Amino acid sequence: MINSFLVLYIVFLKQVINLLIILLTGKGLNKIPNSDPLNKPFRDFQIDDKPIIVKPERFNYTELLAEHHKLKGKQLAPVRPQKGRSHVDSKISCPKCSAPNIYLYDNNGGRGQCKCKVCSTKFNPKNLYDKQVRFKCPHCNKFLDSIKNRSNFTIYKCRNNNCSFYKNNLKSMTKEERQAFKEKPYDTKVRYIFREFDFDLASLKGDSPVQSNISLSKMYSSSHVFGLIMTYYVNYGLSSRKTAAIMREVHGVKISHQTVLNYAEAASVLLKPMLDNYPYNPTESICGDETYIKVNGKWNYICFFFDAVKKIILSYRVSPHRDTFLACRAIYDVITKYEKLPDSLKLVVDGNPIYLLAEVFFANNDINFDIVQVIGLTNDDEVSAEYRPLKQIIERLNRTFKRSYKTTNGYNSSNGSITHIILFCTYFNS
Repeated sequence: MINSFLVLYIVFLKQVINLLIILLTGKGLNKIPNSDPLNKPFRDFQIDDKPIIVKPERFNYTELLAEHHKLKGKQLAPVRPQKGRSHVDSKISCPKCSAPNIYLYDNNGGRGQCKCKVCSTKFNPKNLYDKQVRFKCPHCNKFLDSIKNRSNFTIYKCRNNNCSFYKNNLKSMTKEERQAFKEKPYDTKVRYIFREFDFDLASLKGDSPVQSNISLSKMYSSSHVFGLIMTYYVNYGLSSRKTAAIMREVHGVKISHQTVLNYAEAASVLLKPMLDNYPYNPTESICGDETYIKVNGKWNYICFFFDAVKKIILSYRVSPHRDTFLACRAIYDVITKYEKLPDSLKLVVDGNPIYLLAEVFFANNDINFDIVQVIGLTNDDEVSAEYRPLKQIIERLNRTFKRSYKTTNGYNSSNGSITHIILFCTYFNS
């Protein structure tokens, strides 16, 4: 009995000691964990041709009613509901002429289809007929169906079994591929697919500067002391606490680590416009990649794009999501750095499909460039062999940033992450 009690007591002491170690070393919940975030391999991604865009014809029901009165010599009477039935829901109007519900009637016995008495349009209130545009398959000229809504786009698919695109893909399959398709049809892409994005170019513009309550013009320290603080904190990559300790023990200047952070935030506000708007005149050797950072206890992502010839960082977007919108914003920063976009611009990235989707988005806006994907760690194809050096350069930039980032033990806020990244990029590009 006594031995079992001692064992339980020792286990309890070990738990207390481990908790004290965590608290004393600062490795709390909002710090960097020992394990990396889950890294799943990217799925194969294919991009199809652009669809046929159809803009529905629109009418004004009041004008149609006036034309009817002119031709027939009398007003068009509203719909008279059949016995036991009422008008169509008052919230529903005709998607083609905007006629109110008094001119609409049930056209198929309660199965969902309505018909407008003014313009003779048949429609289902639950479908997407009232969209500004509709999309047709370029291979069979059939309307596409919306099948999925993602965070940044809507996926449309051609469901026509007689579509030439679908038939050709089935014919090109080997015997083994057909068997795999029968067992798992969702793993093989055989139908035409189009993605409609829910954001535009205007939403890709730069973030507003980090707001700071500290004005450098009103700080108590001299410009020399401020320069020493920034040198230790940014150039040498020391933490705010180590910077404050050096200033106190070496230079005899008593400041707190919070003062170091306040000065850094105020400096980043002044440096961000210069960092973003400097005329870099980049080359055509551009590479990009995203890496992980920790913000307020949660994984975030920073997407770098880098000029491998001039050794300058062109984009440094931060986002809580590694999605298409992040890739588009990062690439937008790159293309706005050019006075004239090169005709043969190629952006070298990894196998993440968000960059291919970004290429589609910009192509839809008449901004053309090529995405070159270097996949894996070995040169299994000619593209990887040719562009591997650029991929290694951007990976080296990520390691350089991580060395500076490691001293922060993660960021406590989004403003803190942006402040540190702005100062790092400014020092790196200078």
